[in-house]
Amino acid sequence: MTHRPSSYVPARTLTALTTRRRLPGSARPPVRNRLVHWGTGALVGSLRGVWSASGLRGWRASAWHTSVRLATDQTLENATGTGAPPWTWSRRDQVVDVGWKAGYAFVTGVVADLLVPLAPDRTPSGSAPPRR
Repeated sequence: MTHRPSSYVPARTLTALTTRRRLPGSARPPVRNRLVHWGTGALVGSLRGVWSASGLRGWRASAWHTSVRLATDQTLENATGTGAPPWTWSRRDQVVDVGWKAGYAFVTGVVADLLVPLAPDRTPSGSAPPRR
């Protein structure tokens, strides 16, 4: 869709986290790449579900979720030395990465807000109802 080549930084990050060794930049392990995408999506997506149950819903929660998703990836990739800080990327790569992560976060938010019931002690704004 974006016509840019696939990045295998997530796969190299998983390898570094699980084996403490770094794959060469030319390594292209597609299964590990999918594991990281689905795994971090599920992990951070579950946080968005907790937020929905807590009353943190709507576009603002999804915007914050985008930040958490970006921070998770950047923390793992840069802590393992497999990625580069985003400010060293081209403007196009920054826009594409943030755009995809925002898309995932907003879709996750819509699904979570529809499927996850609000906790009984919460209001849609995220606060506890007033005590009487």
